[in-house]
Order: sequence, then C-alpha cells, then structure tokens
Amino acid sequence: MAAELTLIVEMVTVLGTAAAGGYLANRLGQPVLLGYLLGGMLIGPTGFRLVTLEGDIQVLSEIGVALLLFALGVEFSLKDLLRMRAIALGGGSLQIILTILLGGGLAYLTGWVTTIPKATFLGAVLSLSSTAVVLKSLIERNETQTNHGQIMLTILIVQDLAVGLMLAILPALTQPTDVIGSALLSALLRALLFLGGAILMGKWVIPFLVQLIAHTGSQELFLLGILVLCLGIALITSALGLGIEMGAFVAGLMISNVEYADHALDRMLPMRDVFATLFFASIGLLIDPTFLLANLWTLIGLVAVAMLGKAMIATAVVSLFGYSLKTALTVGLGINQIGEFSFVLAGVAQNQGLFPPRLYGLTVGTTAATLLLTPFLLRATPLLLTGLEQIPWVNRLLQLNHSPKLFGREEELSGHVVVVGYGRVGQTLVRMLYFQGYPILVIDNNEAVLQSLRERAIPYLFGDASSTLVLEKAKLPQAKAMAIALPDPMATRLTLNRALSLAPDLDITVRAHGNEEIDTLYQLGAQEVVQPEFEASLEMGAHMLLKLGDSTFEVQQVVNRYRTGRYRDILPERAEYWGAADLESVIEGLQRHWYRLPANSPLVGLSLAQANIRRLTGATIMAIERRKQLYRYPTGEMTLEAGDRLLVVGNPEDHAAFTRRLEAP
Repeated sequence: MAAELTLIVEMVTVLGTAAAGGYLANRLGQPVLLGYLLGGMLIGPTGFRLVTLEGDIQVLSEIGVALLLFALGVEFSLKDLLRMRAIALGGGSLQIILTILLGGGLAYLTGWVTTIPKATFLGAVLSLSSTAVVLKSLIERNETQTNHGQIMLTILIVQDLAVGLMLAILPALTQPTDVIGSALLSALLRALLFLGGAILMGKWVIPFLVQLIAHTGSQELFLLGILVLCLGIALITSALGLGIEMGAFVAGLMISNVEYADHALDRMLPMRDVFATLFFASIGLLIDPTFLLANLWTLIGLVAVAMLGKAMIATAVVSLFGYSLKTALTVGLGINQIGEFSFVLAGVAQNQGLFPPRLYGLTVGTTAATLLLTPFLLRATPLLLTGLEQIPWVNRLLQLNHSPKLFGREEELSGHVVVVGYGRVGQTLVRMLYFQGYPILVIDNNEAVLQSLRERAIPYLFGDASSTLVLEKAKLPQAKAMAIALPDPMATRLTLNRALSLAPDLDITVRAHGNEEIDTLYQLGAQEVVQPEFEASLEMGAHMLLKLGDSTFEVQQVVNRYRTGRYRDILPERAEYWGAADLESVIEGLQRHWYRLPANSPLVGLSLAQANIRRLTGATIMAIERRKQLYRYPTGEMTLEAGDRLLVVGNPEDHAAFTRRLEAP
C-alpha cells in the first residue's frame, strides 16, 4: 500500500476508534478524553497493532497540541482573573509552586526519580488540573457561580496560563548540570524577548492583518489566515528553542484582544477538536495495558498520593486566603486531578529524555485514572461534607476562618429584609428594596461582588449562608422577610432549612433552580418559590396573549392561575415528576431518616396540617410509605395511620424533637 494511503487508513482508524471510545465514555458519564485514550490503547502497538506508523500520526498530533493551546490562549479571560485576583494570582501561583516543590521533592527523596530536573518536571505535571472536566462537572451541577466554583475556575485559569511558561522554561532542565543555570536564564530571556515582540505585534500588526482578512468576507480565507498565524508563530518559537506549544499559546493570547476573537475561535474549534483527538489517541498508542497491570499497585498508590496530596495543598492554600475549611475542602477535592495539559508536559519530558518509558507510562496512567475518578469525587463531595457537618466538633472545624463579618452596626438590625446571594437575581432584589426604603442585610461569600454594597453603606455579612453561625448573626427572628437567591441548589435547601429552625415564622421567598425543586422547597417551609425560567415563560406568554387580543384582566387571570397553582399546569406529568430518583436528588445534602409510626403515637389519626410537625419540631415529612404505596410530598390534608413509614428531613435537633413527638404518650 502506498505511504499516502497508509497514512489515510491510519488516520481513519485512529479517529474512528477514538470516536467509538469517546461515545462509550460519554454514555457511561465519563470524560470523552478517556475514550480517546482507551481507543488509542486498543489499536496501538500493545493492542491489535492496527497502527504502527507512529511518526506521521505524531506529526498530526503535534498540530493538535498547537491548536489546543491556541484555543486556550483565545479563551483566556483576563477579566475573570482580575475579578478574584487575590485567590487567583496568589492562591493559584502558590498552589502550583507548592505542588512542584512537594510532589517533585517527595519523588526525589523516595528515589522514584533520580535527578532534580526530572523531579521538577514531574512536579509541574502534577500541578496542573483539568479545566475541561471540572468545568463540565460544575455546569452539570449548576455550580459555576457558587463561591467554590468561582475559586476553582480562577485557579484553573492561572494553571492554564502557567502552561505556556512551563513549556518555555522547563525544557532547559535537560542541559548539563554545570550549564543548567545559564540555560534557564537564556530560556527565560528568549521567552521575555518573544513575549515583548508578541505584545507589540498583538497591538499593532495582528489586528491589522486579521481585519484585512475579515474584510474580504471569505470564511475560507479567514480560517486559513488564522491557521497560518497560529502555526507560523509556533514555528518561530520552535526555532527559538521554546517549543511550538509556547508559540501557539501566545498566538491565541494575541488573537484574544482582537474584536474578531470569538469568530476566530468558532472557526478553529472543529479543526482543534479533530487534531486534539489525534493527539490524545496518540498518547493512548503509547500506553501499554500489560505494563499498567503489572504495576497496578504502584499505579493505585500513585493515584492515591497524587489526589490526596494535591487536595491537601489546594485546601491549605484556599484556607490561607480566609475562606472556610468547608469551601477550601470543596475546592481541594474538586481540582485534585491531573489535567489534560499534563499529557503535553509529559510528552515534552519524554521527547527531551527526562522521562524514561516506565516513568512516562506510570505518569500517563496516573493522569488518566485521576480524570476517571474526578466526576465521581465531585458528586460525592457535598454528601461527604454534609455527613461531616453532623459531627459537632468537625462542624466547628469546618466553619474555621469563616466567622461572619458584619458590615454595619448590629444593634440597627431589626425589621430588616435578608437577601441571601448577591448574584444577578440578588442584585435586582436589593436594588428594588433599597429604592423603596426598606432596611436590608445581604449575605454572600464572594468578596468580588460586595463593593457596591460598601459604596451604598448597605449592611452585609460575608460568609456562607448555609452556616448556622452566619444565620444567627443575621438576627432572623427580628427580620421581616428573607429571600434566598443562591446559585447552588444544595446550599439553597440547607439555608432554608436552617433559617426556619432559627425563625419558624419568617416569611421566606426562594429561587428554585429546576422543576423538581419547587414542591420540595414549599415542603421545607418556603412561603413562595420562584422559578426564573417559568417566570420568563409567563411574561412572554402574557405579552403574546395581549398582542393576540385578550384583555388585560383575562391575561392576569391566566398568569395568576399558573402562579397560585405553583406552576402545576406547566410542570411535567405527575407520574414522571414524582419519581423516586427526583426525591433522592432534591433532598441531597439534608439529613434524612425513615420512622415507623407506632399504633400508640398521638400523631395517628391527625392530618399533617393538624400535626403541624414542621412548626413544632423543625423537621419536615417528605414522603409517606403505606401498604407498599409511596406518597411523595404529602399535602396537609393527608391523615397519618398506624404503621406508616415517614421519611423525615432535618438537623439532629429536629430529629430528636420529632422522635419525642412521635413517641409521646
């Protein structure tokens, strides 16, 4: 077969297997990246040997790396970095440095690597986390705007920015010991000179060239011009000894300041995805499953040490910047994997002769395993922290460094409205209340958004609203009302539950994040639950009905019917809506327990409204099981019978009070 056809056959084989592996990984709820790696392993020299021409595939994968880093540079957000610059620049940089020192130092002291350059490179590989996997998991859990989500993303931005610097500096570590200092200095000077030239070109030359190409109106020319720019600058840095990766990343940064940046990224993404797939699959070609099985216990140990050590470092760094231990643990357990750009660094280390085959194989295997475990760990973290909060001394420890800081005089807090969460919804609420003259207290734990409150002298508490300490400081019994507009569904439920335990009669309005939360929040005691998407649909529907000729009175009746029915008419069918899986997901994070209703209980024969469980005990009955029939979210008219099994949620004090009420003679 001709060499050209062999390359085409191998490309189709690699891409086809990667697509199949990615599809399988996606269906199993895992990052598609793992499917690419497994696909490469399957067809590589240690698998079915369908691909043996590593040289050509390697060249194409280098293009994938360049496009991957180019896109990273274009997507780089200086605005996001500066908004939380203290934890981003200070915390992110400290996390990288500590991981390199401790990770590389431990490897060197234990004899796992034999030289300091190898230890430094290995530490750099360990210091990077996966932006793609973490961001996907945060989006799926609606946590991108939470405090821990914002901290994770800003630290990840700093890590991504550090990739370019590492790729420029670290290869100098391959030089002989007697000249390594001068080699590092030379690499740093070359990088600085190149960056200086890039800044000048990015300000004067690149915008002109991109605008010139864009004015042709040809999408093909625009794509071609951007591609030539990316790979051309990458070749320049390669010639300077800085590697093509550094050049591609800087090219992306240069484009990011041009008004056509979004369009350039949009045109490049399909090419990036194809060639990046080749890159990750080519890594899979080099992974030997037999080798990994033979070193299974070593691999398990490395994964445990890497994830535990990195979690401890990230947790300590975030705590150092004044955040609660709970927030710090969430961040630490969220970014303790080894990221996809670590594959790039490991590949550079192998090409430079720093990583022998065994070290490279274990590094790649450890990275893949941590990526595989990350989604599970992110899902388990809230449950783990909720369980720990039930232990009194651990709960006190979790609130360490997070005692609420009140802006304003405490003695003036009376008859006020508490607004929890100062995001987009919270800011609108505060603005309305402020201009109507109502006293306000805002609770938020994101320092970056509180400056406007200081300027208007609006009292606020800096802290986690789901913390009992913070809620006590807010003087809820003296408050007129409360609005919870948090971006985190679990924090919303915990805040509502704990606020009512302190002030049972408080009028609380809550923002729901999804259909399945509406009845849960009402059941937990909210006076009003608002679902923004449904409110938007009601406003759009009202506008359309008015335009179609309905009277204002008729339209108001329709909208009010939907609202007073708790959106029931526009919710999914009841049979689907009351699914057990939904019940489990919406009470996630709340302490729950099943109780059997004895025949001699005073509750037997009472309706839920008459029993008034939530008011008298603080606990909430979320479901009743009777004669193998499960009634979820029971209404106040439902009568309790002997033998009923009751699913109750609440804190330990609520459960103790409910037990006394259940068993009272």
